[in-house]
Amino acid sequence: MKPDLQVVESYLLDLQQRLCAAFEHEDGAARFREDRWQRPDGGGRSQHPADSRDVQGRTSVARSRKLEATDIGTSVYGSGRTRVISDGAVLEHGGVNFSHVHGTSLPPAATAQRPELAGRSFQALGVSVVIHPRSPYVPTSHCNVRFFQAEKPGAEPVWWIGGGFDLTPYFGFDEDCVHWHREAKAACDPFGADYYARFKKWCDEYFFIKHRQEPRGIGGLFFDDLNDGGFEHCFGFLRSVGDRYLRAYLPIVQRRKALAYGEREREFQLYRRGRYVEFNLVYDRGTLFGLQSGGRTESILMSLPPRVAWRYDWRPEPGSPEARLTEHYLKPRDWLALAGEPKQ
Repeated sequence: MKPDLQVVESYLLDLQQRLCAAFEHEDGAARFREDRWQRPDGGGRSQHPADSRDVQGRTSVARSRKLEATDIGTSVYGSGRTRVISDGAVLEHGGVNFSHVHGTSLPPAATAQRPELAGRSFQALGVSVVIHPRSPYVPTSHCNVRFFQAEKPGAEPVWWIGGGFDLTPYFGFDEDCVHWHREAKAACDPFGADYYARFKKWCDEYFFIKHRQEPRGIGGLFFDDLNDGGFEHCFGFLRSVGDRYLRAYLPIVQRRKALAYGEREREFQLYRRGRYVEFNLVYDRGTLFGLQSGGRTESILMSLPPRVAWRYDWRPEPGSPEARLTEHYLKPRDWLALAGEPKQ
């Protein structure tokens, strides 16, 4: 079966809607603001709610125009829906972004692993989610599911899927880590006996901050350039990952959001958010793809936290909860084995 981009787009738009509804319900106070943007032929429009004020730079009026990324020789067109939630009771900041873009040449971030596709035109569809909760006891989470198709006149299109989800705690709990990885495995099991082990390992390796020599969080799943088994199989797996994300994350939010915390815990959360920023701006392939292809900057950088701090050469006190984060949680490990489940 050949890829059906309309079916993929319909699923992704529905996923975005379901995610936003679930997070609004969980927060109970804040609502997502939607910015629709279009670049069909150099023109277009952006739609905003009546309240279009800028909140600490987290959202702004879109510039509707064709983007010319002259440094890589590509023109990018397309459309998207950026939804941002801010200053909630539970969610300090979050974004759920849908985009469907196409361009004249794949950017370097997309061809680094597949140089034979350099110069091909492309289409890219995806939903990207980043949630930065208010409480330091609730982890930051990220989910992404995406579909790429590279095209060349006279040749069959080349397509693949990518995505996954990962968790970045500030103060860890073993119970949460086990639950997160149990749901990740459940998303994988119907599609391949080796999928969880493969994509967990890939996640541990990908979300590694090389200049800090530490993981960004406790991992989860990461996969890219996947087209094994044909479109139906791969699209089914993409849906499984997208649909499983809320089941993995919301129980953790619900368990931790009411825990009391003070200024010390808050300051540590802001400090550790700095690591998140460093990874996203230096290594993240999605961020690099967006910037290199001349994408909409506000949507690309919606993943950044609203408040963050850096401290020069700061070290946690030995034996403290802050030290336990790096000593125990930021270590690649088999969390399911820790819970006594069969080794994968």
